[in-house]
Amino acid sequence: MGVNLSKLIEKEEITIDYLQNKKVGIDSYNMLYQFLASIRGQDGLPLADSHGNITSHIAGLFYRTINLLEKGVKPVYVFDGIPSELKAKTLEKRREVRTDATKKASAALQEGKMEEAKKYGSRALKLTKDMVDEAKEFLTLLGIPIVQAPQEGEAQASVMVAKGQLDGVVSQDFDALLFGATHLYRNIGFSGKRKVAGKNFYVDIKQEHLDLEKVLKQLKINRQKLIWLGILVGTDFNDKFPRVGPKTAIKLVQEFDTFEEIIEKTGHQPDFDYKEIEDVFMNPVSCGVEDSKLEQSNPNKEKLVEFLVEKHDFSSDRVENTLNKFLTQKEEREKQKGLSDWF
Repeated sequence: MGVNLSKLIEKEEITIDYLQNKKVGIDSYNMLYQFLASIRGQDGLPLADSHGNITSHIAGLFYRTINLLEKGVKPVYVFDGIPSELKAKTLEKRREVRTDATKKASAALQEGKMEEAKKYGSRALKLTKDMVDEAKEFLTLLGIPIVQAPQEGEAQASVMVAKGQLDGVVSQDFDALLFGATHLYRNIGFSGKRKVAGKNFYVDIKQEHLDLEKVLKQLKINRQKLIWLGILVGTDFNDKFPRVGPKTAIKLVQEFDTFEEIIEKTGHQPDFDYKEIEDVFMNPVSCGVEDSKLEQSNPNKEKLVEFLVEKHDFSSDRVENTLNKFLTQKEEREKQKGLSDWF
C-alpha cells in the first residue's frame, strides 16, 4: 500500500501530454493490482478466458500501454523481485485480508448481494507468478522494455531516475519519493471519476506530478526527514506510530534533528529498528541496467494476436483494430521524425 502522504503534499495537476517523450519507470505490480481490482465482471470476479485463466491484468495492460504509447510516452515496466524480510509482517497482514475477503465475497455471491461481492472480491485479489510471467511475455511482444528488480520495483525505478536513466516513476504510492526518485507521476491513465471501493459514490481523479525537490522545500525538511515522516505514519516495512497522524508527524520531524528525540517525544518505543527502515529507503537495493536495454523494439503483431485472441479469447476485431491504429500512428510518427532529422 505504501506510505500515505497525500494530505501533506501539494501536487501539480497535469495531463498525459506532460509525459510526451519522457521515459518513465512503471511500478508494474502496482499497476497490475489496479487492473485486477478494477476490471471485473458483474459478479465481482476478474475477467477470465475459456480455460479459466484470469485476464483482467492483460486487458488493462494492453489498452493502458497502447494509450501511453499513442501519447508519446516511453514506458519501462519494472517488476518486483524477492521481498525484503522487513516486509514479512505487511505481507502476512495482506494474506489475512485476502483470506477474509475471499470468504465474504463467496458468501455475498451465494446471497445474491452483488455490490458486496464486488467490494470483497476486489480485496481478495492476488497477483500470481503466472500472471506476472504473462504480463512480461505480452510486454516483450509489444516491444516494451522490462526490468527485473532484485527487490522492490519502485526502489529500482527510483534509483534509475536518480541516475538519469528514467525521467520519473509512475506509481500510485508515494514511496518513490522516499527512495529518492526526483519525479513521481500518479493516476497516469486515469481520468474523470472513480468509484470508491466499497462505497456508492465517486471521486474526481486527476493526474499528478510530484517533484521531490519542491516537496522537500514545501515541507521544510530534507529527504532523511521525509523518510522519518514515512516511518511515523507507517510504511510497508513498519507499523505506524500510535496516535501520530500526518500533521503531528510533520511537526515532529520539523522540530527534532534525531529520530531518538522523536521516539522520546511520542513516548512510543517501536518494536523495529528504525535505522534498518531508514537504510531501506536511503540505500535502495537495485541492479545495474544498460541504457540499451531501455529502448523500445518493434511489436510482433502476429504473436500479439496469437497471444491475445487465440490463447486468451480476446475479441479479434478489437485487438486487430487497436493494433492497426497504433501501428499506423507509430509509422507516421517515425516518418515525421525521419523528416525532421533530415532537415
